[in-house]
Amino acid sequence: MEIGIDSFAMLLRDPTTGNLQSAIDRMESVLAEVELADQVGLDVFGMGEHHRENALDSAPAVILAAAAARTKTIRLTSAVAVLSAADPVRLFQEFATLDLISRGRAEIVVGRGSSVDAYPLFGFDLRDYDSLFLEKLELLLKIRERPDVKWEGRFRPALNGEGVFPRPHQNILPIWLGVGGTPESFVRAGTLGLPLMVAIIGGSFERFRPLVDLYRGAWDAAGHPPENKKVGVHALGFVAETDEGAKSAFFPGWFQMFTDAGKERGWAPPTRTQFEQMCGPQGAFAVGSPTTVAAKILQAAEALGGVSRFTFQMSTAALESEAMRRSIELLGTDVAPLVRKHDRR
Repeated sequence: MEIGIDSFAMLLRDPTTGNLQSAIDRMESVLAEVELADQVGLDVFGMGEHHRENALDSAPAVILAAAAARTKTIRLTSAVAVLSAADPVRLFQEFATLDLISRGRAEIVVGRGSSVDAYPLFGFDLRDYDSLFLEKLELLLKIRERPDVKWEGRFRPALNGEGVFPRPHQNILPIWLGVGGTPESFVRAGTLGLPLMVAIIGGSFERFRPLVDLYRGAWDAAGHPPENKKVGVHALGFVAETDEGAKSAFFPGWFQMFTDAGKERGWAPPTRTQFEQMCGPQGAFAVGSPTTVAAKILQAAEALGGVSRFTFQMSTAALESEAMRRSIELLGTDVAPLVRKHDRR
């Protein structure tokens, strides 16, 4: 199983002063985080995409290119690229360029995005939410197959074989489909033969098993090679020497993030009780000591019938820079070996 980190390059407010972090300092810490992740042997680093005041990841390929220059082996991916509001030609060019810079370590996870800031910003109608994604995914996959695509659609000018360059270093640039909880999205990924990345930010891992089974069933029905079938999990997580230490470092930022999100989306404010439940045996937060977190990862793999990749969203602890670095170290030096040892059995 591959283990990695996803970052949203979030800017958090100091709980005492209410001031946002410095954007320059936060960007430097993000690049230092991916450099450290590479040094401790983690497999993948993902960068999200948001278009708002408290996030620095509106241009993920640029951040990942900077990370490529500072790393050697870690794979670099979007998490997720908001394909519905992007130009598939430009997205492919950006990540093909990243693949050349990184010598074949680039991947793309595409999705519709859980926030909708990009749609009005780039002139798209939210009523076309699903149609935009379907059309653009079709075009992106065609571009991946060959440079001289002839294609016509509703939301973008036609292509008449002009040529989409550069081409990536890898023969096939990996494209994962990032999904939430919509059954149609799981079936779509299986039918198209794309690796699946499931965002699980609440509830339990077990409740996603029927959806993952839909993916596997659609994959088999489409006749894709079974060895290429992959299920990844993106979950909230954090590691410290003790369970209480991990929760203490992670809770303030998590509370702030979901309080702000709740105000925008009409959710009830989060509570400490909810947080503790999600960190407990039945919850989907991988927060705790190395043994606790490794056990939670293996629990997820068992609940979902096997997992190829598990990535941690730990940006909410960004204010705790030393704790964040220690979490990355422990993830690479303690958690990953425990999980891989179990994999070899």
